[in-house]
Amino acid sequence: MSFFLARTTRSSPSSVIPSTLRHLVLACALGAASLSAVSAELSAGTRVLALDLPSQPLDSAVQALSREAGVAIAADSQWLAGRNAPALQGRFTLQQALQRLLDNSGLVASEENGVIILRRPESDGALTLGATTVNAQVGNSSNPPELYSGGQVARGAKVGMLGNRDIMETPFNITAYTAQHMENQQSGTVGAVLRNDPSVRFSTGEGHTYENFMIRGYSIDSTELAVNGLYGLAPDGHVPTEFLERVEVLKGPGALLTGMAPNGGVGGVINLVPKRAGDAPLTRLTTSYVSDGYWAEHLDLSRRLGEENRLGIRFNGVYGSGDTGVDDQSKDRTLASLGMDYRGDGWKLELDAYESHEKMQNGSPMMAGFSKLGYVTKAPKPDSNILDGISAKQISKAVILRGEYELSDDWTAYASVGGARTRYKGFLNGTRSIITSGNGDATAETYNQGGYTHSLSTEAGVRGNFSTGPVTHQLVLSTTLLHQDIGRAATVTGAKYTTNIYHPGKPIIAGNIGSSDKTGDNTLSSFAVADTLGFVDDKLLLTLGVRSQRVRQKMSSPSYDEHALTPALGVVLRPWEADVSLYANYIEGLTQGGMVSDLSAANYGEQFAPYKSKQVEAGVKWDLGDFTHTVSVFQIEKPSMMLDTASNRYTDDGQQRNRGVEWNLFGSLTPSVRLLGGVTYTRAELTKTAGGKLDGNAARGVPQWSANLGGEWDTPWVEGLTLTALAIHSSSQYLDSANELKIPQWTRYDLGGRYSTRILSKDVVLRASLENVENRAYWAGVFNDGYATVSEPRTLKLSASIDF
Repeated sequence: MSFFLARTTRSSPSSVIPSTLRHLVLACALGAASLSAVSAELSAGTRVLALDLPSQPLDSAVQALSREAGVAIAADSQWLAGRNAPALQGRFTLQQALQRLLDNSGLVASEENGVIILRRPESDGALTLGATTVNAQVGNSSNPPELYSGGQVARGAKVGMLGNRDIMETPFNITAYTAQHMENQQSGTVGAVLRNDPSVRFSTGEGHTYENFMIRGYSIDSTELAVNGLYGLAPDGHVPTEFLERVEVLKGPGALLTGMAPNGGVGGVINLVPKRAGDAPLTRLTTSYVSDGYWAEHLDLSRRLGEENRLGIRFNGVYGSGDTGVDDQSKDRTLASLGMDYRGDGWKLELDAYESHEKMQNGSPMMAGFSKLGYVTKAPKPDSNILDGISAKQISKAVILRGEYELSDDWTAYASVGGARTRYKGFLNGTRSIITSGNGDATAETYNQGGYTHSLSTEAGVRGNFSTGPVTHQLVLSTTLLHQDIGRAATVTGAKYTTNIYHPGKPIIAGNIGSSDKTGDNTLSSFAVADTLGFVDDKLLLTLGVRSQRVRQKMSSPSYDEHALTPALGVVLRPWEADVSLYANYIEGLTQGGMVSDLSAANYGEQFAPYKSKQVEAGVKWDLGDFTHTVSVFQIEKPSMMLDTASNRYTDDGQQRNRGVEWNLFGSLTPSVRLLGGVTYTRAELTKTAGGKLDGNAARGVPQWSANLGGEWDTPWVEGLTLTALAIHSSSQYLDSANELKIPQWTRYDLGGRYSTRILSKDVVLRASLENVENRAYWAGVFNDGYATVSEPRTLKLSASIDF
């Protein structure tokens, strides 16, 4: 266990803690036994460390060295701020490494009672502790990878059954957005976080009850988000971010890595990592405001208790209520989450529990269909309320237990089990209007719905490291199970009525629904094995794996029980001294086979075997120390059903093929300037359609060009003031598979800033942002075949966080 201590504020000379008391505080925090051992090692100065540390901010470099060496390092954080450290690559003693890091910093290192203290020479031996933070990393595969330079993303992510991996050692395109970035950007939902990713676009608009995504041009349902690698346990609808430490995005199919998603999404995997208690106590209260009148309070409370801080408790509670940016619409929201963990000797146990309630009242944004009109009209005002008077309610709750046990120094067994219950009721999907004239006249009807999903999700496995001659191995065996009972009430449809999308009228509200009857009994189970082989001192990494998946549906007619094997292969080559990784992968996705529902078809009721999607990808990752580029090229082929008109039979020979190029970038250009974003080009093509009539057409809802670029600048004239900006662009998109309807390209800009200071000895962060600065009205995305979603209105967000 290693420690890095950094004082967050400078104390006055009068507040310097006497030497005896200082040593007592450090001894209590770190443990006298470990200090004496470290002291002896430091004095001898003979231990040699194999280091590969990039050029980075000095505070990050010191923290990394502390972790590598297994020693405690204490310093005033203001002495480290704004300084860069050189790269350390090679073999060094601890003293040599410190000397290299501190060159030209004006700081010197000394040892007191086993703690390395960085100070200015003129400080004359005094260490001012003030408010001290302690950061400890446990050598355990469940700990999230550390932050990358700038803190917006992490150095790695959970790669399904492979566990946490550094981005440079992973043969996939992954990004892990951090809690720090979510807070600074005031991202209240996972959908808001994913606005930073050029490969992600949305098929439902802002203000809708569900957030559905498109990754690499393929849809990901809001029910297909994983929590610590387990499907079926994420909140329904909007997923709040207040209880999340990371939002990890792995692009491309992931059947080997995570098993089959409940609805078979193949564009990528979105994994949510809950917050854990850090070693430093935290009591943070955040008050936020969102136009046009929505207020929220968020309490984040974290403590470690007991011997050696083994027990961790993290509580997050949120209450919000008020008007939204859609005219006359209001929202009420509550969230309570608890994250607990216990660090034993060679074992670890984690518990996560949450309950989320969200209620939308008096309206919804619209989805507009143009199939009858034959062309697309201009978008209405973003705050237009097309369904004044409707409401919807969603409730989600879950409990997840995870444990790890070190069988030996090289082998670890792990297991997770979680249960979730979600329930919804109201007008969740009844937001569609069919445009009938160029002046915005439309016909519409409302849909009252209700239902529930009860999920049980488990995972168990073992990971181990061993060698066969010069070849290293990271072997993983894993088994998963997801069982879901699904209930649906019969949808009640209201009478058709006329309205106008530019001047909406009063809708006819559908009547009440009945009880929700059980309609689904589905089980997804699998077993997988994967091995990552390392050659030439791990400069060449080869990952081989296969998963056997079983899909069972008891309540379908006929019942459904199918098996499929989904292999994967990944290669990472690091041929040069520079931190460059060349990577490639072949991986398959899995989607539940479709059932013929066309009553007139000759094979009505036939259920097809699971569809296998296939991805081939290659790319290069270049880590410059503080800034990383990833360039990828990919192809994904996904089968689908189509009708053979000659035989009047449906087959599973249909296919969509997406080819693309991605450029992602993140990190610190300078210590005061950070960038995050990228550009994606995607050619989504229908390659096999019924009778070949639509072969070669572009798939609906996939822009050829999409780009995102966010920037942060720490201003030099006001300490603690950071200005931010985000630009999002999408090229035109087809609304339908026939390519007869198209929405135009659009670009949106967000501006903001934050100010970090101390008020009455408390750390305070004030944040402000203005999204869609120009209040542009545009069609933002595509839902189903032929429906366009409207943009969100100009939105002001304000928040104030205080650490008590």
